[in-house]
Amino acid sequence: MTLTRIRAGYGWLLEAIVFLLMTALALEVVVGVVYRTLGESLVWYDEVASILLAWLTFYGAALAAHKRAHIGFSGLVDGLRPALRVSAVIFAEICVIGFFVLTAYVGWSIMEVLATDYLVSLPEISVNYVQSVIPIGAVLFIIAQVLSFPQVLADARNPGASRTTAVEINP
Repeated sequence: MTLTRIRAGYGWLLEAIVFLLMTALALEVVVGVVYRTLGESLVWYDEVASILLAWLTFYGAALAAHKRAHIGFSGLVDGLRPALRVSAVIFAEICVIGFFVLTAYVGWSIMEVLATDYLVSLPEISVNYVQSVIPIGAVLFIIAQVLSFPQVLADARNPGASRTTAVEINP
C-alpha cells in the first residue's frame, strides 16, 4: 500500500469521524431545543453538547492538519532560497510535532488525575473518557503531519512547485 493510499484512507477516516460528530452534535442540540420548548429540559443536554463540541474541535483540527489547512506562513517560506526553505519546513515540522507530543503527554497526565471523576449530569460516564480526546486528538494530528510531510518537503525542494494547501483569493 502506497503512502498516498494510506494518506487518503486516513483522510477519509477523519472526515467520517468529523461528520459523525457534527451530526451527533446537531441532533443533540435539536433534541435539547425541542425538549426545552416542551418545558421538559434534559439535564445532560449542556454537558453533552460541550463534550461533542470539544471532540469536534480536536478531530477537526486533525482533519485540518491532514489537509495542511492550519495556520502557517507559506508565503514567508516560499520566499526563501531553496536550501533555507527546506530547513524552515523541517524546523516547522519538528516544532509542530514536538508541541503535539507534549500535548499528548499532558493530556495523558490529565486523564490520570481525573481517573476517579465522573460527569455531573451523567454520573455513569467517566471524565477520563471525555478527556481522552486530548491525547487522541494530539496523536491524530501527529499522524496527519507525518503522512503529509513527504509532499510538503518535496514542495519545499522544488521552487516552482504549487502548494497543495495554498489558497488563492481572486477579486
